[in-house]
Amino acid sequence: MKMHISVIIPAHNEEKYIKRCIDSIKKADSVFPGNTEIIVVCNRCTDNTENIARENGANTLINEDRCIAKVRNAGIAAAKGRIIVTIDADNRMTKNTLREIYALLRSRKYIGGGAPIRFERYSFPLWCNDILCRVAFGVTGLYCGIFWTEKRTFDAIGGFVDKKAMEDVATAKLLKKYGKKKGKKYTTLRRNYLINSTRKYDDLGDWLYLKLMIKNAGMLLKAAMGDKTGMDKMLDEMFYEYNG
Repeated sequence: MKMHISVIIPAHNEEKYIKRCIDSIKKADSVFPGNTEIIVVCNRCTDNTENIARENGANTLINEDRCIAKVRNAGIAAAKGRIIVTIDADNRMTKNTLREIYALLRSRKYIGGGAPIRFERYSFPLWCNDILCRVAFGVTGLYCGIFWTEKRTFDAIGGFVDKKAMEDVATAKLLKKYGKKKGKKYTTLRRNYLINSTRKYDDLGDWLYLKLMIKNAGMLLKAAMGDKTGMDKMLDEMFYEYNG
């Protein structure tokens, strides 16, 4: 069977969220005329993520890296689809996401792109974050969230940039640069978007990232000057070891 789209989901102990992510992909696949495979990359999982993923029709593979770029790249390497779509396990896509991605790539005008982000709930701090994301994406054009491009394009740029954080922005820059060489644009979905999980805000407060910036101002300054020891510790706590 010819595989048109492969959706890659990196997952570290995501038993609470993986089914709803897979369900959102299935809904998108139900209105997409092509064939879709779902690959869950189980990263250092000690819970029931792998079993739940399999029970809900996803393919799984095991990965032990402590770097989200490497986790995503492992899934891409195993993918059979001509088009690669990536989404995090606690997020969801809207119903016509796969159809829109396929149509944009078939137009041959675009090298790939990202998706607008909408939180699954809102408060004043989250509206502030939403506005900042929209402004940043609008100014830079480096939309992230859901990544999508052809597999051969990911292969050409070497996959996701090997960084523990901001790998999405670095990868978007590479895709944009590569697209320019090919006479194609890096873009974003117009009619669909990423439904962004508020799990960390639910657990740690809606002002979470502002508080982190204030609390870790000295460490962030050191990181900007090359000393990333403290940054790596914070990234481990907030992303690579977080199971909230």
